[in-house]
Amino acid sequence: MTFNDLNLNTALLNALDDMGYHTPTNIQQKAYATAMSGADVCGIAQTGTGKTIAYLLPCLRQWKFTKDINPQILIVVPTRELVVQVVETVNQLTKYLSVVAVGVYGGVNINTQKLSTEKKTDVLVATPGRLFDLAMSGSLKLKSIKKLVIDEVDEMLNLGFRTQLKNILELLPSKRQNLLFSATLTEDVENLLQLYFNNPVKIEAAPTGTPLENIQQYAYEVPNFYSKVNLLKLLLAEDAAMTKVLVFAESKALADQLFEQLEPANEGTAGVIHSNKEQNHRFNTVKQFKDGVYRFIIATDIVARGIDIAEVTHVINFDTPDEPENYMHRIGRTGRADRPGIAITFITPKEKKCQEAIEGLMNYHIPIRPLPEHLEISEELTEDEKPKVYMKEIQLKIPKKEEVGPAFHPKSAKNSKVNFIVRRRDRMMKKYGKPITRGQKKK
Repeated sequence: MTFNDLNLNTALLNALDDMGYHTPTNIQQKAYATAMSGADVCGIAQTGTGKTIAYLLPCLRQWKFTKDINPQILIVVPTRELVVQVVETVNQLTKYLSVVAVGVYGGVNINTQKLSTEKKTDVLVATPGRLFDLAMSGSLKLKSIKKLVIDEVDEMLNLGFRTQLKNILELLPSKRQNLLFSATLTEDVENLLQLYFNNPVKIEAAPTGTPLENIQQYAYEVPNFYSKVNLLKLLLAEDAAMTKVLVFAESKALADQLFEQLEPANEGTAGVIHSNKEQNHRFNTVKQFKDGVYRFIIATDIVARGIDIAEVTHVINFDTPDEPENYMHRIGRTGRADRPGIAITFITPKEKKCQEAIEGLMNYHIPIRPLPEHLEISEELTEDEKPKVYMKEIQLKIPKKEEVGPAFHPKSAKNSKVNFIVRRRDRMMKKYGKPITRGQKKK
């Protein structure tokens, strides 16, 4: 099947042709017919299967020009990077249409975005927090929304946007079509479907946890953190095929630490991106990576969900993720658009349980490769890796209340004082054996 077999207009077909897309993916085929029928859709598809175009095509196919300046199509996504990329895809698909797409997100001046939303807008792409703020300020009217798309909803709920999302859904007109797309169908997602969707048709491009066929996976068993660093340096130095590499780190601090270790040998070709970085830095890093200036970037899970780059050659899991679903999201960043990709995971003894959970989800055993013979195994350990010495705590027996004596000690006899008056006559008698007087008083 090609896009010509779908009920698309000439403008969209020409735009797809300019983008180099000729054959729809599985999720694009299934979602198009269902969405065109007007039914609510719940699409379950892994990262890299073409979800963005899957929901944009039916929405844009049914879009009609109107003089109303308020948006007809609302697309809610979890990250700022994803807002920019969805707006870019909308602009590419509407190259031959008069569609105005606007993106809004947090971290920048809200007044500038108020001016944008007060003008003519057909498609609005937004993060939940900023969308709700604009709606409450009165600069954004949601009364004309005919189609609502919620993308990466599982990640949105994980990031704590549950309240904002529910508030937004309460503001929207009841007569609308809902399209929800997620990589995993969690209990929270199910609850959202029951509350706000009208008998949604579930479409599953691939069962959750199914590894993508065009991604080669393998792992290395590494003893400690600094040996991981040495292995990563070695692979980058010796594997010329690693032209566009996405390295995943567990935390923001680790991402910065890893960048400091690798940047001296890769000056000008390495980048780091996480939520503590300024917005301009994040956008510039993604652009440099897309343009091929950066050979690799180090990213955390949250930010990487918004990176949509078609030519990532390798994904390296520097840390084995705790959540098996995150592994699927990570490796889905390579092997996109039917291009082959490679996913490499570094596993320490402490991460073996995470590996087992991932393999259980995928029902697939990740092949283990031997470490390179000339790899330097570091003896240096991080604080977390150093063996802990546990001292036995001796519990002192607390005496019972009745065994406790008074809170004071009686004085000795010599220190005891008795308050009584001794006359001078008696003192003299005791001292001299006879009464001593002072003599008669002078007259």
